[in-house]
Amino acid sequence: MRLATYVHQGRTYVAVVKDGTLYPVPGVRSLTELIDGAGGLEALLRTGTAALDSPPGPRVRDVRLLPPLRPASIRDFVTFEEHVEGVRRSVDGASGVPAQWYAAPTFYFTNPHAVFGPDDDIPVPPGSAALDYELEVAAVIGREGHDLTPERARDHIVGYTVLNDWSARDLQSAEMKVGLGPCKGKDTATTLGPWLVTADELEPYRDPDGFLRLALTAEVNGEVIGTDLLSHMSWTFEEMAAYASRGTRVVPGDILGSGTCGNGGCLAELWGLRGERTPPPLRPGDTVTLTVEGIGSLTNTVVPGAVPVPLPAARRRGRERP
Repeated sequence: MRLATYVHQGRTYVAVVKDGTLYPVPGVRSLTELIDGAGGLEALLRTGTAALDSPPGPRVRDVRLLPPLRPASIRDFVTFEEHVEGVRRSVDGASGVPAQWYAAPTFYFTNPHAVFGPDDDIPVPPGSAALDYELEVAAVIGREGHDLTPERARDHIVGYTVLNDWSARDLQSAEMKVGLGPCKGKDTATTLGPWLVTADELEPYRDPDGFLRLALTAEVNGEVIGTDLLSHMSWTFEEMAAYASRGTRVVPGDILGSGTCGNGGCLAELWGLRGERTPPPLRPGDTVTLTVEGIGSLTNTVVPGAVPVPLPAARRRGRERP
């Protein structure tokens, strides 16, 4: 089942998508609230099935799709070894993959208040001249849980969507020298969409090792830049969810990003491998389309962003102690 959030004639709806037609879920304006109230995949499917018995709404082509949900949080993992190797050379100037990467599925938290939807314009982050796309798949948590095992975590994943983790590589490279992680380099935009595909729909793609074997394609201005398989991840989404819940909790509406795929899943990986910025960084007017088999395509166009508000450099203070 596919669930979308859209605006039509000034009102926001949540609907089931079937054969290009939207079937609104009565009385629901937020997919996050619907997921939370359902308490799991089976109840969500029952609600969606009931909506299909209601009068149909507009066609998808006649509405503006919003992000399918407003996430409670976004944990973005880095689970593709090929991506790590290429981007590390490009952003950090280092070679190889850190030994610690193999120990656990590392993630960082990104901005849940800067989420864009399908066909939205994406502003260039203020002060950046090296904007990049990142092709990912996101799992959506449907039930609260803590200290999950991978086996239990499968029941906590309600569905999947496409994720574009827009990255200002020049800002990211500079700020990560401080030793924390990406900050404003990742703060301006994350795109989700075009809809949520419930977990049961993707089970036929699951391989014997538990990975979803989905074809991934990234295009810039209609030219294919990268292709990969989601099953090249080094951890399953269930293992990622288990790690995310360790010593804390995951809640309905939490997003777990797969991390960027390899083989051109982003420009910076190619820059690191080639030793030069080809293809060039994204510029206003460029259109990026990310396609994931079994889910759909996500298209956005880059537009000029704001001029950065100037701030002073750090004030060097004395070390006098009271």
